[in-house]
Amino acid sequence: MAMHDPAQKYFNCTERDRAVFEAGIKLGTLYHQYVGVPLNLSNVDALERAMEGSLRVQPFVTDARVRIDRESIHKRQGVYKYITLYGEMLDVQVEVTYGSVRVRARLRYVEDMDYPLMYVEDVREG
Repeated sequence: MAMHDPAQKYFNCTERDRAVFEAGIKLGTLYHQYVGVPLNLSNVDALERAMEGSLRVQPFVTDARVRIDRESIHKRQGVYKYITLYGEMLDVQVEVTYGSVRVRARLRYVEDMDYPLMYVEDVREG
């Protein structure tokens, strides 16, 4: 059982299940919160840091990394010199630790699926 988790009693699952669940929630939240935000090359660094910061303050997150594809910004800037963020531009890693389990999950565009996929990269126990 994870220490200091008042919600633990509501979860009928293992620490591993909960860690994976938490990682998925973090990626889904990030995706749906930020897709559509206006950006250009002048604010892309700040947006990456803000996204990382919003992940890091969530429960059980031990690390986060966000990269936005700058080439997409170059290609799509219109007459007003900005675009909106879309899922295919994101490469996100989040690490969640729950109890003795550490999960690394990822959101990135998978070209052969033509889809911004959220998936579990690694699970370590102990």
